[in-house]
Amino acid sequence: MKNKKLQSMIVIGMLSSISFILMLLNFPLPALPAFLKVDFSDVPALIAAITMGPVAGILVAFFKNVLDWMFQGSPTGVPVGHLANFVTSILFFMPVYYIYNKISTKKGMVFGLAAGTISMAIGMSILNYLVFLPMYTYFLNMPAETGSALFGTIVLGILPFNLIKGLLLTLVVLLMFSSMHRWIEKQRLFYQT
Repeated sequence: MKNKKLQSMIVIGMLSSISFILMLLNFPLPALPAFLKVDFSDVPALIAAITMGPVAGILVAFFKNVLDWMFQGSPTGVPVGHLANFVTSILFFMPVYYIYNKISTKKGMVFGLAAGTISMAIGMSILNYLVFLPMYTYFLNMPAETGSALFGTIVLGILPFNLIKGLLLTLVVLLMFSSMHRWIEKQRLFYQT
């Protein structure tokens, strides 16, 4: 039992480090707000969640954001963007975990990734409207967007961004999944029994 716990901690640490490095390799999408950047750091968190369970995925998402905040900082001094990234990761991989846990096939993975993309896009649209964008304006002492301007930022920026990000993450995970399926199942048997 101690060996399994130690191995889990080591794997979570390694996946968190890989996730942090992937987070540094971010890029904006043309025609969308520049502060929204795509990275593939959710892939290691997803791997942790489906192999070791949701707590492992949450820990990888948490540690990658802590590391990024420590090394990159935050424009507000408060890690609003990192908190948003953390929530985005959870909204993406939790549906994948639950669906893949019930249907452990490529079909289950596809359905899970589609559900994760929709969950992330809708969830982050609502949370940006209610929480994250107001937090940014508060901490940056900027006038808050209201009404149609805020709605436009959500509908024309954040929603399409998260749909595109989810699609890109889905493509990467599906490309990896074909070659990693047996390894994933072996890890699931080891960690979840």
